[in-house]
Amino acid sequence: MTLFVNRLSHLDVSLWCPQRGLIGASWHVDAELDGDLGEDGMLFDFGEVKPWLKSRLDGGVDHTLLIPTKAPGLEIFECSEGLCVRTTQPYPMEVRAPRQAFTLLPWPTITTERLAELLAREMMKRPPPRVSDIRLRLRDEVIDGAAYTYSHGLKRHVGNCQRIAHGHRSRLHIWQRGVRMPGLEAEWAERLGDRYLVDAADIATGPDSVVRGMMTSRYRAEQGRFMIRLPAERCLTLPTPTTVEHIAGWLARQITEETGRATRVQAFEGVDKGAIAEAQP
Repeated sequence: MTLFVNRLSHLDVSLWCPQRGLIGASWHVDAELDGDLGEDGMLFDFGEVKPWLKSRLDGGVDHTLLIPTKAPGLEIFECSEGLCVRTTQPYPMEVRAPRQAFTLLPWPTITTERLAELLAREMMKRPPPRVSDIRLRLRDEVIDGAAYTYSHGLKRHVGNCQRIAHGHRSRLHIWQRGVRMPGLEAEWAERLGDRYLVDAADIATGPDSVVRGMMTSRYRAEQGRFMIRLPAERCLTLPTPTTVEHIAGWLARQITEETGRATRVQAFEGVDKGAIAEAQP
């Protein structure tokens, strides 16, 4: 017997791509479980299967930076923060953070198929009673219109959002005079795509942070000390923390200033959640 749960949960991560660099991602998680029925006529109570699977996802790869350790131009070593990852291609990057902020994968590149198989194998090390096999599928949200990916970190967040390099794939809705503006949505999705969003207050200014053409962000949070260094051209600086609420407000103000028209923005943080903000010229 097979039990399936579609859209069981979703994962929000960042990953290092040898071609594109730092990418934010948000994936739906579908699950199938094989096994034998019990005397109650069930394989696994639906009321229990979702929290059981979700707890293992949330405590693992979710809100981490996925690193393919066999990618070219990549170096990993221990540091005072925990672990340091340095890259040289397609551009230089350095991230220092506690170990739990990373997921190290012994591959040259990361695919959703391979990651889903790994996660399923991990779950089968301690499966629920009567479950003989678990299969997972990770898939992008179907977005009709503009979508972009970004990475960030929220030092004041009490949960895993404080990790300095996690990210999202998000849709973007923009209205002016009550009408959706797909042209503006596509333009801003391109401007935001594959960018690192940084709070101006977190940009480091000490001697060790001054590297030509690079931006360094550093902060201390509940889980430890974090640092990321990226080419400045890969970053967008906000005057506030990079929560989705502030992102929506920042976009509304920027678009209003550039177009001279009152703008309403619905910004998403990954799948199915976000914030709406408006600005007047």
